[in-house]
Amino acid sequence: MALIAPIMPSANRIGRPRKTDLREVVNALLYLASSGGAWRLLPKDFPPFSTVQKYFYRWREAGLLRTISNSLVMAARETEGREASPTAGVIDNRSRPRKAAECVASTRERRSTGRKRHIVVDTIGLMVGLVVHAAEIQDRDGAPAALKTILERWPWLRHVFADGGYAGPKLKGAMQKIGTFTLEIVKRTDNAKGFEALPRRWVVERIRMAGRCRSLAKDWEKSIASAEAWVYVAHIRLLTRRPASA
Repeated sequence: MALIAPIMPSANRIGRPRKTDLREVVNALLYLASSGGAWRLLPKDFPPFSTVQKYFYRWREAGLLRTISNSLVMAARETEGREASPTAGVIDNRSRPRKAAECVASTRERRSTGRKRHIVVDTIGLMVGLVVHAAEIQDRDGAPAALKTILERWPWLRHVFADGGYAGPKLKGAMQKIGTFTLEIVKRTDNAKGFEALPRRWVVERIRMAGRCRSLAKDWEKSIASAEAWVYVAHIRLLTRRPASA
């Protein structure tokens, strides 16, 4: 908590004094991300679920969860003796099914009842870019949106590694429009059998550890903003353990 304390919003000078410990709010969000439980199932050891929920939506709208995640990424990189801002990254995506009751019963939605998380990580597997969109959107179309999320925050990250699903002139053309990105496709060798850890590409698999959070096993959120916010919470959960173990 000491790493993110300077980022947390200060209490309002006008009105009632803040009685809620923001550290406990963060702990409650990390617990919910890990357990995948409903808001009302939050144990009594934490602040009231309505209070935690209020802060979650407030921080989601303010982009605070993303800011915390980025700050912890810089701290983790510096702990490993690297520059705070990465210069290269790896892009990949993961699809997750939607909760059936939340799916719209239109012809288009019936063809795709899930969402896709497009993620950009640095070369040690820390998430630096994220966008959530419909699962029916192809990799080449979703990648530019993910790369746009790193333009201002990570100004030195301009070289991107990707798998064969991102090959082709369509993505390269889109990348030239949003920034001076260079794309390098990492392919499997022709004689490879079974699993093969590809150079550079394998680090993006570390982000699968965030999938161990039950809240991310299935997309329960009605809004894309909340779906992205919970990915950041899960990533924060991973990052808070890195400096302590380094």
